[in-house]
Amino acid sequence: MAVVVFPLTVPACTTFTVTITGAPAGTASTVITYDGTTQTVAVLGGSATVSFTAVGSGSQVVSATYFSGTGGTGTVTGAETGTVTVTPAPAGTISTTLTTPVSGTTTASTIITCGAGLTSINGTLTYTLPGGGTVTATVTNGVVGTTNLGVALTPGQVVTVSFTPAAGTCPACTLAPITVTLPEVSSCSVVIQPLVGPVVVGQPTSVTAVVLCNGVPVSGASVTFTSGTATATATTNALGIAIGSLTFSTAGPATVTATVTATGTACACSGVVSVPITVTVAPQPTCQVLLLPTGPAVVGVPLPVTAVVLCNGVPVSGASVTFTSGTATATATTNALGIATGSLTFSTAGPATVTATVTATGTACACSGVVSAPITVTVTGTVGSGTTLTAAPACWRVNLPLPLPDVFKATLTATLSPAQAGVTVSFFVANQLVGTAVTDATGTATLQAGLNPLQILAGSYTAHATVGATMLQATNSLTPCLPPV
Repeated sequence: MAVVVFPLTVPACTTFTVTITGAPAGTASTVITYDGTTQTVAVLGGSATVSFTAVGSGSQVVSATYFSGTGGTGTVTGAETGTVTVTPAPAGTISTTLTTPVSGTTTASTIITCGAGLTSINGTLTYTLPGGGTVTATVTNGVVGTTNLGVALTPGQVVTVSFTPAAGTCPACTLAPITVTLPEVSSCSVVIQPLVGPVVVGQPTSVTAVVLCNGVPVSGASVTFTSGTATATATTNALGIAIGSLTFSTAGPATVTATVTATGTACACSGVVSVPITVTVAPQPTCQVLLLPTGPAVVGVPLPVTAVVLCNGVPVSGASVTFTSGTATATATTNALGIATGSLTFSTAGPATVTATVTATGTACACSGVVSAPITVTVTGTVGSGTTLTAAPACWRVNLPLPLPDVFKATLTATLSPAQAGVTVSFFVANQLVGTAVTDATGTATLQAGLNPLQILAGSYTAHATVGATMLQATNSLTPCLPPV
């Protein structure tokens, strides 16, 4: 028989395995115990394996008791032990500052540090007051808020601060209790207030700090706000409040501190630094105009053109979009999905370049004058007057079960007048050929088309047919069916 522990030495809060080998004959199950925790497992072929989380420190015993029945029942067939050595978690620190204003109760500001990380430090911080009373505060991911102790301590009085991990947690650091004495001397403090509103790269952000001497506002003090290379200096008013402005150059988390210098006051305020605050800096809003592809055009025939306006990927509604190709222009307004659809009429055949320019006021994005990437449209000659091609309105619905990439389906229809059978009609959505169909005796061509998500945003489709030497084109709407599925 053997109780095999692997690894033999493990750091606290990590997992180790216990393997039973060579269990006595007639053994069906075993109860394995470590640090008061038991696990009951079946023994197969004389072996069983379990895992435990290491706690505490030093050499610790792992015991196994064998039973003839399943689930730790029946007759005991044997017992044995093994050992595991647990190395303790590294030491962290608790740092507490006590502040008693001229009128009011004492508050405690505590910072916990742990080189192994703060996310596992969860539990309760206990402040033991003179006389034995206690006040507790919750610690979440190593962070604890300023705590009102409910009494007005006097200079020289002592508070003990200790940490108790939450049940079922395993802190990455050991935190020894500390004692803190309320300073006998005058205390200067500077506190940064939480920032109000979003913080965006490149945009000035107002920052505020309050400077107090034993709870009394300090006026005329110089406060320097710092975050990386960004700095700002302001002077406190009669209420001890200083307001500056910082501009952050990069997105992501940023730490802000305030350093105060006040001369001629009752407090020693030179070089006093606030507790830092962390802010999340958002990237600068980006306005985008995406001009969707469109099908071929015919001289003199209006061609639908569509653009999507986005701000950091979010649709911008109510924006004015101007479509331009040479001297041809059209203006449309985006809907709730950020989509604007206009119509351009080309006067000459050949390749034509189309762009979309957006102007949106009152939005979070700077969208004035933003221009899309251009697209090229092929314009063919004027349509003859003998035969016409008409496209019927169409709608799309979800194509169940969902195939890829054709998630949606639509019925596209075009009719020649006068009727002519056997003519091939090509159907385009978002400048992409989705299929062809041949006209029947009534001159009608019908296509069951599979569409992808980009194509349904186009809002229209175009049909092309060549009769004799003349190319005919017709366009109509492509909207969601009601109901859509």
